[in-house]
Amino acid sequence: MGKYVISVFVEEHSHPLSSLKKVHLLRSHRNVSEAKKSLTQQFSAANVPTHQQISILEFEVRGIENIGCTKKDIYNNEAKLHNEMQGQDAELLKEYFLTEQERDPSFMFKIDADDECKLMRCFWSDSVCKRAYGCFGDVVVFDTTYNTNQYGMIFAPLVGVNNHCQTVIFACAFLSDERTECFFWLFELLKKSMPANTPKMIITDQDPAMIKAVAQSLPNTFHRYYSWYILENFSIYLNAITYRDFYKDFKHCIWESKRSKDFERKWSSIIEKANLHDNEWLKSIFKLRSRWVPAYVNHVFSAGMSSNQYAESSHAFFKRYILKKNLLMDFILRFNRALAHQRHEDLSADHVDINEKPVLKLPLEMEKQMAEIYTRKIFYEFQDEL
Repeated sequence: MGKYVISVFVEEHSHPLSSLKKVHLLRSHRNVSEAKKSLTQQFSAANVPTHQQISILEFEVRGIENIGCTKKDIYNNEAKLHNEMQGQDAELLKEYFLTEQERDPSFMFKIDADDECKLMRCFWSDSVCKRAYGCFGDVVVFDTTYNTNQYGMIFAPLVGVNNHCQTVIFACAFLSDERTECFFWLFELLKKSMPANTPKMIITDQDPAMIKAVAQSLPNTFHRYYSWYILENFSIYLNAITYRDFYKDFKHCIWESKRSKDFERKWSSIIEKANLHDNEWLKSIFKLRSRWVPAYVNHVFSAGMSSNQYAESSHAFFKRYILKKNLLMDFILRFNRALAHQRHEDLSADHVDINEKPVLKLPLEMEKQMAEIYTRKIFYEFQDEL
């Protein structure tokens, strides 16, 4: 065993000393404690951005210099946790699903992997989702516009609306691509896992692979296209000036036409005024009008789920919890919180219906009777029609 002997000791520092105001920036004085690691993970699960986490910690200890670490240290710790999970994300997801299945025997999931054992797609639904489908599964919206994570997988929720006009989730999936095979796989699992019959209506975009899968798996379900997505595309397929001058006319034509003849007459008039006879996209969506224009599809119950208001509120709900940098388990943790909040809103609405009585406007027996039968949300819509 070697020995060391000190032969010379120079007492003076070989570098300038740090000032009291800067000492907290020295590496030797910085440390992300276990308590802060735990706290920042909870912040992240609650969708609090890292820069806001720093502000909260600063407020808690009365000064950024008292936190004990820098913003960069917090970011580095977050990146370290991210890298540690990255190699085992799919396995953690499977373990989570198995744990949920032990806790909830009605929890159902399915995971498919490719020949290299890479996650291709997965599906899951719990007992609350299944009960909701049994009550409100007449109409299903299937949306694949959410790119959720760094693997490029698509989050594909199957949702409906309950008796309070609130969004309810029937099932969820991660998909690696948008081929007919993937969609067919998902629809077959939906039918297998749910307690009731197939939906009377499904609302999706006009993706050709989706159209084919719905026809194969849900042949007796009316397939409606999302009007909201079509309206969103007007700004893409019309030049800026035409969009500015005529979009409101198109919107009024689509939503306010009560009969198919009214729609066709108004549509032709706008095409004429705007000189859009050669616009191929407008021609294509006009040919599909029986699948998306309200005047053609309102004979099939849709629970109001094709409206702009519903689409915007649904998108706002999911977008709060979806980031492209998410790992799968990052997303699951955030999404479960969203789901808990959503279900609490349902309980709150039930509580109001049971314990509070709406104010009646007119001395009508019918109004009194409907106040007893309808939920508060539906009653107020009925009351506005009186």
